[in-house]
Amino acid sequence: MRAKLLVHSRDYASIQAGVDKIIPAIEKQLEAVKDELQGVQDYPNEELISIIQEVGFECDFCARCCTRVFNDHVFLLNEDVIRMNQINPDCMEPAPYFELCDQQGRFYVSGYALKAKEDGSCIFLNEEKRCKIYSQRPTICSLYPYMLHREPDENGNVDWRQISGLNQHGCYHTEISDEEASEIADQIKSYETSYLSQLIEFFKKAEEHFSKKKLKHVQGVYDREMRKFNKGGEITVSVYYNGEFVEHKFKGQE
Repeated sequence: MRAKLLVHSRDYASIQAGVDKIIPAIEKQLEAVKDELQGVQDYPNEELISIIQEVGFECDFCARCCTRVFNDHVFLLNEDVIRMNQINPDCMEPAPYFELCDQQGRFYVSGYALKAKEDGSCIFLNEEKRCKIYSQRPTICSLYPYMLHREPDENGNVDWRQISGLNQHGCYHTEISDEEASEIADQIKSYETSYLSQLIEFFKKAEEHFSKKKLKHVQGVYDREMRKFNKGGEITVSVYYNGEFVEHKFKGQE
């Protein structure tokens, strides 16, 4: 339900002379996500279980979590994309917050997201505020509002966040058994591990692609193209999926 940074470091000595060293942006993100992945794996299960039981979330079918007012976007793991392609290939779009932009103005992003309707609600939310694909919904939807990642608070202090939208929707303090809470904790860690691993694969592929094509990330070009996109212009976005980049023409909304 949010975009993130990622990946794993490698030895750059083998990159041929004369080619720009793979963008510092990639290198820094690799280190940051490598650290976060380790943090997820090391996060104490008993602490996560305790938080889950303390929160005791129970859905009250308000459907607020299915709108962009409450959740910016629904990020899809590769396994989710396979299911969505079977349901409706047109339900997806490049995930927002593109990680990279080369000097030719092409963006690169680590995956897809679900599209939203004009009112900001999920493309699969019906008029009765029910999910039309509930049994096949994306992985993060089945776990929400539980999560496990680091982000800054309102004061800029970075710490773990385990719950989204606390006290903004749903019911709380429902009794959750030790067994159920343990299962939820395992699923959360599994999701976050898969998410970060997919980002790691994305950066490794980008590293290879940028080196081969003698590309580099240029922040000025990124900013220029985003201004065009935000005014309704068309941009080119390469989405990482199934080990490759899939190119899309993507038009913004004024």
